[in-house]
Amino acid sequence: MSYDGAGLQRPEGARESIDQRLRRGARPATTTSRTNEGPSRRSRQRSVTRSVAFLTAGVLTVPVLAGCGSDDPAGKPLAGQDIASSGRQLIADGGTLRWAVDDVPDTLNTFQSDADATTTRVAQAVLPAMFRLDAEGRPVRDADYLESARVVRTEPKQVVVYRLNQQAVWSDGREIGAADFAAQWRALSGKDSAYWTARNAGYDRIEKVERGANDLEVKVTFARPYADWRSLFSPLYPKDVMGTPDAFNDGARRKLKVTAGPFTPRQVDPKDDKVTLVRNARWWGRPAKLSEIDLTAVPRDKRAAALADGKIDLAEIDPSDAQRIDLAARSKGTGTPLMGPGGGRLAAKSLRSWALKHDTDDESAGNELRTLKKQVRKIIGYELQQQALRGFEVRKSLEPAYTQLALNGSVGPLTDERVRRAVARAIDRAALAKAVLGPLGLPAVPVGSHLALAGQAAYADNSGALGGQDTAEAQALLADAGWVRGGPVKEQKEEKEEKGDTEKKSSKAAGSESKKSRDESDGDDGTYIVGEDDKAHARDDRRHQGEDGAKHLADGKQYGDAQLRQGGAPGAYAPKGTAAPAGASAGVLAKDGKALDLRLVIPSGAGSESLRTVADRISGMLARVGIRTRIVKVSDDSYFKDHVASGDYDLALYSWPASAFPATDARPIYAKPVPAADGSLNVEQNYTRVGTDQVDQLFDQAASTLDDGENHALIRKADSRIWAAAGSIPLYQRPQLFAARKDLVNAGAFGFRAPVFEDMGFLRKGAKASPSPSGN
Repeated sequence: MSYDGAGLQRPEGARESIDQRLRRGARPATTTSRTNEGPSRRSRQRSVTRSVAFLTAGVLTVPVLAGCGSDDPAGKPLAGQDIASSGRQLIADGGTLRWAVDDVPDTLNTFQSDADATTTRVAQAVLPAMFRLDAEGRPVRDADYLESARVVRTEPKQVVVYRLNQQAVWSDGREIGAADFAAQWRALSGKDSAYWTARNAGYDRIEKVERGANDLEVKVTFARPYADWRSLFSPLYPKDVMGTPDAFNDGARRKLKVTAGPFTPRQVDPKDDKVTLVRNARWWGRPAKLSEIDLTAVPRDKRAAALADGKIDLAEIDPSDAQRIDLAARSKGTGTPLMGPGGGRLAAKSLRSWALKHDTDDESAGNELRTLKKQVRKIIGYELQQQALRGFEVRKSLEPAYTQLALNGSVGPLTDERVRRAVARAIDRAALAKAVLGPLGLPAVPVGSHLALAGQAAYADNSGALGGQDTAEAQALLADAGWVRGGPVKEQKEEKEEKGDTEKKSSKAAGSESKKSRDESDGDDGTYIVGEDDKAHARDDRRHQGEDGAKHLADGKQYGDAQLRQGGAPGAYAPKGTAAPAGASAGVLAKDGKALDLRLVIPSGAGSESLRTVADRISGMLARVGIRTRIVKVSDDSYFKDHVASGDYDLALYSWPASAFPATDARPIYAKPVPAADGSLNVEQNYTRVGTDQVDQLFDQAASTLDDGENHALIRKADSRIWAAAGSIPLYQRPQLFAARKDLVNAGAFGFRAPVFEDMGFLRKGAKASPSPSGN
């Protein structure tokens, strides 16, 4: 699960699950949590628990499933890879790739609860995988390890036979074989609680693993049919890691003694914030072009500077940094508006000379001169960075993850399915996708499925089960639920206390403190209200539709000082506690003396600008139908743990990654709640707390169906039911932006396809890479 700066990946118990994973949408959280607690970074729990959900009445007529006709509803991916594809003959031998990552991982074992995105990245480079994803997000056999894998029998039990590549060996020289498969099955089966595993899906269906007809064959017999058998043994760890609980729990946290990929880990150094991978001397496939890959932890907001300083060669970046790099490329030789026609090094040198000339200790110079000198130094530094950034380019695609609006169905007005459906019908998903992806030059198409993305085998646009944006229909649903526009509203206790606290604080903020108060309102913490004044919203909406509107929606800079000053739209962008204008309640819906007021909780950290912008747009859309929205900004550290996972929100924005195996991976996200022994309701990954028996049954059927066509049909039917329940609304596929050295090839925005580490490298002198996304 991740919330994102550009729109999961931090969906995506580890910090990666809460921070990076929520922003960048890497992988779903894999830790156990109950309704009143979030994932723990060092959780030792063996498996995830089920999540809270509140049953919705499935009274809607679900449209006939796409896919029943001759056309493939999966379609093609909306964007291909952008990795500067190049043939190996054009790549120089040797060199070190310095790749920015979010963190040095706490473990190198991907099956532990605190594994993160860097754990996965290391595993891709150093360990076997029987299947990897192709450019369409579908699993394909990895020929370096696997000659074939097929279901040889379905009755009385499913049997899969793997035939291994006879050259495949571990780095200690031992052949990869049945003993490794068996050790991994036993460790992950869930039968031995001494193994601190985060997940066992699929492995718990295996009855036995044994040697086949010879040493190259592995025979796996399932106790229950399992459609997603291709998801197993990827990655595959050596029996040295999986053979005992001690080895599993502690032996692979900081080092992997035995590996089997084009690279092998030489060092994991938390003090130096770096993981060093070097060539594997026993690798039997195409030799790695690079001699070394350094995965270096660099915070998102420091990456542009690290690129300019020559400290890294490849980094995933936010839209604001992508703009900087594009601007640097366009301004080459022309200067910048601040520098004039004599820009570049000459202008920087002139400014430096000016600063030295005016470097005086004369107190008469005063604060203004010192301030001006600081500004000049910043300009000089910025210009020098821009010059250095001309050696980089932005590579962009769509990440295999999507951003959604989650509706908490466990408390408040959203327990009523009609209100949830009204919220969904009020939102223009196409407009949100255009706002985020359009300025980046990426396809702005709303996501039509909770369970797959365009191009993947199980994808179909099932949003028709809920319906598109329709203000009149949203208003009718709210009216049917008993919400009346302009009804009497009683001031709630919480609001009175908040108002009183605000009045006390405001009395101390007069005179010289007024500017400080305004500056604080520009910060990331606090609440502002949209929906108390329809006219205010109309003015706000027009303000977003100018020529620069799309740009602002992409980078979040509309949250600057000017937007929050007095004189703006009443009731919109107001600091926490600002009173609504007179008569504003006339436009808000009410029921039983309470206004229809929803809290939209979002992260406040740097890199989440676009999420905050999307929240602003959503608030405006809801205001049109009479729903007041309080946007509450909270710290990144507490966003997921203290709000989303614990259910302390009405609306929230975060991301989920797409999976090639939705029957397995997506089920915990949409599972109906199951009471625990102590009477509480346990949370798996369904943080919306909305689920139905029918959806659970469809997932179970899909997981046990070995016919691919029938499996995809069941997944699409489950997705239609999920749409109808209106617990979450998929919005858009997340942008994937990488800054890369111009001579670095076969690396960048990978899209669906898994990286091919042995083909990454730097061009030979005079060679040129593909100028456009490879697509495949």
